[in-house]
Amino acid sequence: MKALSIRQPWAWLIMHGGKDIENRSWHTKFRVRFLVHAAKGMTSREWVAASDFCIAQGIHDTPFDMPSDDDLLRGGIIGSVELVDSLDTSDSPWYMGQRGFLLRDPKPLPFTPLKGRPGFFEVPDELITQ
Repeated sequence: MKALSIRQPWAWLIMHGGKDIENRSWHTKFRVRFLVHAAKGMTSREWVAASDFCIAQGIHDTPFDMPSDDDLLRGGIIGSVELVDSLDTSDSPWYMGQRGFLLRDPKPLPFTPLKGRPGFFEVPDELITQ
């Protein structure tokens, strides 16, 4: 199954916070369910910026609506989501890039440690606990 590495807390927000757009600088023709890989790297500044963004957009009321930077799982698979389109524009409050992948139906999975890679990458089926 394919996976895409996404930095925290954005990966958590896809799984649990209603984030329906993954912003990218490139399009994809890929249109199936893929694994969400939470990237290993994340700074406190990135966590604060994401929290501030959510509050400014009216998506969350306080920074405590998502786990702290120390509590977010990183460096592995955290779930799967369906990619339904690749967009140039969107009315979603999550859209803020050059392009965006429209996502739906997130399904959290037990954490599976795994090294990430750029772009979509293949994950052996035996590594994923359903």
